[in-house]
Amino acid sequence: MNYLWKLAAGLWLVMALTGCIAEEYDFTPPAVTLSNTDSVQSAELKEANVDWIGENNKQIKKETDDIISFAKKQEALSYKGGQKIDLLFDSEDFLVEELSVSLWKNDEEIQLALNDHRSFSLPEEKGEYVIIVYLRSDRGSAQYAGNVVILG
Repeated sequence: MNYLWKLAAGLWLVMALTGCIAEEYDFTPPAVTLSNTDSVQSAELKEANVDWIGENNKQIKKETDDIISFAKKQEALSYKGGQKIDLLFDSEDFLVEELSVSLWKNDEEIQLALNDHRSFSLPEEKGEYVIIVYLRSDRGSAQYAGNVVILG
């Protein structure tokens, strides 16, 4: 009988401690990475504009006056024309309401189609581009920018 009491107390202790284990959430805007599906190459885009609600409803703001100039200063990311790219978040403790990807070349915007898996294909035309990723969520919005070179 003494053995059953010890077993019951042990089981109760394990169940009680299980409730103490909590998940941690990251309330900052996510890092955005471009991942090449043909190889292991991946690169993180830089935050350009952020208006986000962080932990304890603290507002996180960052403004970039000229996002195109900001993007051109980033290290160039080289890809092949027509290559498929995956758009990845390092965390997703928010609800995505809108997500878009566009390329800029010579003051002309090219909207890229994202599929359900957050993948898109680069244009075939080689050259230097600026990539802009726009995210709007239930926690706020963020824009990310990078410098992309498409090779022949």
